[in-house]
Amino acid sequence: MAVTGYVPGVYDMFHIGHLNILRRAREQCDVLIAGAVTDDVVERTKGRRPVVPLSERMEILSSLTVVDHVAADDCGADKLPMWQRLHFDLLFKGDDWRGTPKGDQLEASLRAVGADVVYFPYTETTSSTLLRDLITAHG
Repeated sequence: MAVTGYVPGVYDMFHIGHLNILRRAREQCDVLIAGAVTDDVVERTKGRRPVVPLSERMEILSSLTVVDHVAADDCGADKLPMWQRLHFDLLFKGDDWRGTPKGDQLEASLRAVGADVVYFPYTETTSSTLLRDLITAHG
């Protein structure tokens, strides 16, 4: 039976941390779906819109050979609605979620439908937030 994996993320200003989590996820599943969080959800949760708009972020993800499908993720932290749409077996997240209230809630809601959360090390040297801060400081 094929294992379907799902990797939600903003994927703003695509960088090595994004590529690392997608590559690692690909190693653990047969079908990989990248979920690009919508601009409105990013603005609600982070207080600012992404630099790169959703349609362009989805196009970048679609061009990657490690990604089989791309979906617009409009669900925020609750990934159960995305599971209902996509029926993935594994959801991949950075380990900055592990042991947090939002991570615990994510694990519990997905466990109830038979899906698991797999954590990968968060790339600390590069993030979209760091890139945004550098651009703002030098802009």
